[in-house]
Amino acid sequence: MKEKDQEKLMAKAQVLLKQKGQKAFQIAKKSVLQEKNGKSPVIEAIRYFMDNWRDVHHPALLSLACEAVGGNPSVTTQAGAATVLLASAADIHDDVIDQSKIKDGKPTVYGKFGKETALLAGDFLLLKGITLLYENGKALSQKQIQATENLLLQAVLEVSSAELKEVAFRGNFNVTSEEYFSIIEAKATIAKASMHIGAILGNGNPKEIDALGNYGRILGILMKIRDDFIDVFEPDELENRFKNECLPLPILYAFQNSKAKSKIMSIFEKTRLSGDDAYKIVEIVVATTGFGNLRKRIAGLVEEGLVSIGFVDKPIASNLALVLRAATEDL
Repeated sequence: MKEKDQEKLMAKAQVLLKQKGQKAFQIAKKSVLQEKNGKSPVIEAIRYFMDNWRDVHHPALLSLACEAVGGNPSVTTQAGAATVLLASAADIHDDVIDQSKIKDGKPTVYGKFGKETALLAGDFLLLKGITLLYENGKALSQKQIQATENLLLQAVLEVSSAELKEVAFRGNFNVTSEEYFSIIEAKATIAKASMHIGAILGNGNPKEIDALGNYGRILGILMKIRDDFIDVFEPDELENRFKNECLPLPILYAFQNSKAKSKIMSIFEKTRLSGDDAYKIVEIVVATTGFGNLRKRIAGLVEEGLVSIGFVDKPIASNLALVLRAATEDL
């Protein structure tokens, strides 16, 4: 079959994730937008965020993990909705910390509504997420409730620590690829927690829960790396990361070559980056040995993730493998 006739893996994965996570997302969105003071700037900011960045993948991971251990995925819907709100709050706060005004070619909540509204919107989503989580507890065992609370608390703490570490690295162009990789790994904790929780709600055994948690950790890492690859091609995002964040992982791997680092840094000295500048940086990056090593590392992570789901029956195993491979498509 010709390549143009083949459906992209990511397109297939997005259809799957929407199917598995859409109901939870709609519950999360409705819980926010049904507020009596629905015309407040904070609610309008949240509406804007949820209309433009539909987080179906976190609740979808809960559902898939639950199915993977033989559970009924419907038991994860309410917890999935809570995860949508908590993850959305983290994303909005993250944009404020990073001073990121553009994401995926669209203004962020911070970029469109300002710092104060963005912070309050994130705070509101946190409160709503905790409320949904509490309501979900009425249908769970005490053990499941405690495990879910502990996993989400740990995820929030790890992501927060990673954000602070990234802020400390701001403006430091000697940050190593391994130092930044540790930040990526910490930020992947939400995906790991989602798989853990889904398996727990599906009454999986300890080995199954740990294996699916490891799959979630790997998937979270790969998705963060994918975002970093995309940022290398986006002049505005790349410029913001140079000023306010760590540089994308592919560039840090390329920096292992001093000549490549010098060439890239000279491009960053410009007042504004153009599309041509981003393309030049890409050319320099892909020509380095470090970039090749990164691609090998990605391939190794995929294989580790596939091993983690070796116990899962088809077709759930095929779905999990699809999502994992889609994360590395075209990298």
